[in-house]
Amino acid sequence: MNFKENKAIYLQIADRICDEILLDRYKEDERIPSVREYAVIVEVNFNTVMRTFDYLQSVEVIYNKRGIGYFVAPDAKKRIRGMRKDVFLKEELEAFFKQLYTLNIPIEEIVEMYKEYSKKQ
Repeated sequence: MNFKENKAIYLQIADRICDEILLDRYKEDERIPSVREYAVIVEVNFNTVMRTFDYLQSVEVIYNKRGIGYFVAPDAKKRIRGMRKDVFLKEELEAFFKQLYTLNIPIEEIVEMYKEYSKKQ
């Protein structure tokens, strides 16, 4: 896995696991790879993945069955989308609006582009 410098590695791994859940690689109440297995997959230290799993458990995306492993929580997809929506609206959208304003791009142009994009989906 290629990591970016602007975000903690454990959070980048958490994003990857969330993506895998959203793409149905791991389904609700299905076991995910162990901490050690996932450390091998992403080629990082076991402790980094343990921090990732602790984080995902704290935001109720995964849960632990003692002695069995970690599983995808019920409503994990809904929770992930909600978290990502919050981040987008609070952090990324402001930068987007700043660029629109700075470049003098009318919102109507963006709306049209979004409509065209939506038709392709």
